[in-house]
Amino acid sequence: MPPPRGLDRRAFLRNAGTTALLGAVGAKPAMAAGLVGDAAKPSAEIFDFDEIYNRVGTDSIKWDRAIARYGRGIEVGMGIADMDFKAPPCFATALAERCRHENWGYLEKPDAYLEAVVDWNRRRYGLSIDPASVVWTTGVHPGLVAALQTFAPPGTRVLLATPTYNGFYTDLRFTRTVAEDSPMRLVDGRYSIDFEDFERRAIRSNVFILCNPQNPTGNLWSPEDLTRMGEICLRHRVVVLADEIHCDFVMSGQTYTPFASLPNQDIVDNSITFKAASKSFSLAAMKVAWYFSTNPDYLARVRSNTRADLSTLGMVANHAGLTEGEPWLDQVLAYIDGNHDFAESYIRDRVPYVKYRKAQGTYLAWLDVSELVDRIGATETAATESETSKDAVTPEHIVQRWLAEHAGVYLNPGSDYGTGGAGHMRMNLATSRRLIERALDNMAGALARL
Repeated sequence: MPPPRGLDRRAFLRNAGTTALLGAVGAKPAMAAGLVGDAAKPSAEIFDFDEIYNRVGTDSIKWDRAIARYGRGIEVGMGIADMDFKAPPCFATALAERCRHENWGYLEKPDAYLEAVVDWNRRRYGLSIDPASVVWTTGVHPGLVAALQTFAPPGTRVLLATPTYNGFYTDLRFTRTVAEDSPMRLVDGRYSIDFEDFERRAIRSNVFILCNPQNPTGNLWSPEDLTRMGEICLRHRVVVLADEIHCDFVMSGQTYTPFASLPNQDIVDNSITFKAASKSFSLAAMKVAWYFSTNPDYLARVRSNTRADLSTLGMVANHAGLTEGEPWLDQVLAYIDGNHDFAESYIRDRVPYVKYRKAQGTYLAWLDVSELVDRIGATETAATESETSKDAVTPEHIVQRWLAEHAGVYLNPGSDYGTGGAGHMRMNLATSRRLIERALDNMAGALARL
């Protein structure tokens, strides 16, 4: 492990003075001098992800919002994309150590925080990032909004390869820009870009938001795919905003290619990459993210639209994850890979009217429920309810309600993910395999009764 950086945190907390704060918050809590000794070794701890870690009653969107909507009959919340696992112990250590200093004045961000981001990308993906090009933001969404406000004036079009992450549409509504959906091709459960359609739509767009790995489909884009998208965008002066927040979740036999690693420098210079540790360690509520680019002009322009008010505890937690959370992440990645295999096999063998092909990346399963839509008459029900509802009702919303009421399982409607999402539901597999089995058991039983 690398030598400790910063001051002795524990000594600092005993003898805190206003001049000591800047260096101390950058110390690695499990490695600070005097805390674990000079002979500290990487943790060999084995983490138990089969444990059902109860989040009900903690104001969890994933669980409590589903229960608030459909009642206590919800047994398994498998919606919003965060993980149900107990966090790595390095977070509790780092946060407790910082909380012992009972003052919450303005935080200087030590260089150690930037170094952690740069080291993580170099170590895991061979991606070299200039620390001076990293800009902090309070989440990927605020970063994307800043970039959209920079490159896409209100009323202009933003290219999306769909179905895609539903949060992008929220960002577009906020910036008063217009979605330009380019539907992907779907063959045997795997998606690919329709490059003819993609280029036709790029011609009238200012920005392309790339999702890599792709949410909700789980696609990992090849260097050839990324290069071709990049060439089209460069040719038509479309700025690429690469959302790579799910990049740490790559299934066995697959490869994640950072857009910024492409060999064509002109293509890379026409992009900004957005990342965070919030998916990797389930730190969404800590509100820390970053973006970077090899194009100093792009960076300067987007930075002028960026206002990042970062919390001390968010920075401390993120630093702990990037510097000490890797053993936990490697184990959770292997566990989630197994969850994908389990779900694919179980659904194929035992769940009628539903199909699933294992995702290449992310912890999300994109389920084909088109047969279920027909079986329960969801299209007709949605049309009838739309006549009296102030909100759009789709067949996938009917499927969501049906599964909640008959199986106690909460999934996300595919129609929320733009063009091409019809006939699908998104299932979050970042939970105990015991809960996945319970959910699929419930679904299989409910569907067998149709």
